[in-house]
Amino acid sequence: MKIAFHGAARTVTGSKHLITLKNGNKYLLDCGMFQGMGRQTDAFNRQFGFDVGEITAMILSHAHIDHCGLVPKLVADGYHGKIYCTPATKELAAVLMEDSAGIQENDIRYENKRRAQEGLPYLKPLYTTQEALDACDHFVQVEYDGWFRIDECIEVMFTDAGHIIGSAAVHLRITENSKTTTLTFSGDVGRYRDVILKSPAVFPQADYILLESTYGNSLHDNAITTPDQILQWIEKACLQKKGKLIIAAFSVGRTQEILYALNQLELERRLPELPYYVDSPLSVKATEIVKKYPKYFNRTIQKVLENDSDPFGFKGLKFIKSVDESKMLNFRNGPCVIISASGMAEAGRVKHHISNNIENSRNTILLTGYCEPNSLGARLQSGVKEVRIFGVMHEVNAEVGAIRSMSAHGDYDDLCQFLACQDPRQVKRLFLVHGEYNVQMDFKQRLIKKGFADVEIPEMHYEIGLS
Repeated sequence: MKIAFHGAARTVTGSKHLITLKNGNKYLLDCGMFQGMGRQTDAFNRQFGFDVGEITAMILSHAHIDHCGLVPKLVADGYHGKIYCTPATKELAAVLMEDSAGIQENDIRYENKRRAQEGLPYLKPLYTTQEALDACDHFVQVEYDGWFRIDECIEVMFTDAGHIIGSAAVHLRITENSKTTTLTFSGDVGRYRDVILKSPAVFPQADYILLESTYGNSLHDNAITTPDQILQWIEKACLQKKGKLIIAAFSVGRTQEILYALNQLELERRLPELPYYVDSPLSVKATEIVKKYPKYFNRTIQKVLENDSDPFGFKGLKFIKSVDESKMLNFRNGPCVIISASGMAEAGRVKHHISNNIENSRNTILLTGYCEPNSLGARLQSGVKEVRIFGVMHEVNAEVGAIRSMSAHGDYDDLCQFLACQDPRQVKRLFLVHGEYNVQMDFKQRLIKKGFADVEIPEMHYEIGLS
């Protein structure tokens, strides 16, 4: 048996890990899109690094685009097999992939107008909306906590990873030559104090582990609660400076956490009376899907539901759907809060809002999650004085802030707690994926001290045999 790492290898996005058995069967764990990697992004997304037609089956950990975003391209390029995931992941992935296709088609349309003027050949999107819809036909939904057999060689079980609704750690029992090997792929590990979701579940002893490491060398700040932090930014941006607060938030997970925090502030009668807009059709759809799965919520929010039928709604909230409504927000002069995707500010409506508001010193741009180093969000956080958006240079006069504790990824304490159910002496090798290399190097030393003797940080397209 061999495993190859074709994404999220010494980088955070593009999750793709390929297991090859001696009989030739190949199993793909995730098929994610690379994001925020500058000029390299498109090239990385167009080359899988493996033969799509040889894949036996695919297993999807969760619906974030850096884990499912290239599934439509996988299918369009010739994959005919099944894609196993949880029910919530199936629903969320469908809307995220369709949204991704729409963004690509719009961006390519804009880019091709420029190329036509310069006499350059036209570009094509990674996949179309129709190809995203076609990919959904391959999804097979499976519930948590039960082993199911894919074929005579492999059994799979999902356990709750606590990252977003439907997210799973993937556990494999692989049989070759009458010997069974167990392998766990963490997907993305959530937090043990998440405000909405249950904590990550314990899982069976593994021989090999693929562990995400996004925040492998840092701790989230829990001293100030999320509602208090958001309230501070609202008061500063909207009440003191009389400007707009533009919050860049991932459509799945982060947007719902922000809405829940704002709802808490209203219940406590601390929420300022302002217009609050969620300007992302995808966020609207994702929020409705999240509401359908209250069984995945933790005990705290279950109690809230006893008295509040909608923990994601409050006075003054409006969901923006049409492009015309979105554009009209640019003509608002009064203070307001705009929550929009994407979280890295690399695409979607939030990029337009930043473009239209970044030069006004009354306004504030707030980042609420991890940003790839080359993404627009990361560049803004670095303190640049000028930034190029849609080909136009803008002076950065708006205040730029970040709430670093708002992450659906566990910090190093959470990741170590995730591993606490394992006997390190029985883990033959632990691979760190989904992280920046310097972070992984720090985290590797921490894991070695905890008894994991063989910790490896694979590079892109690295393949290794597993005994």
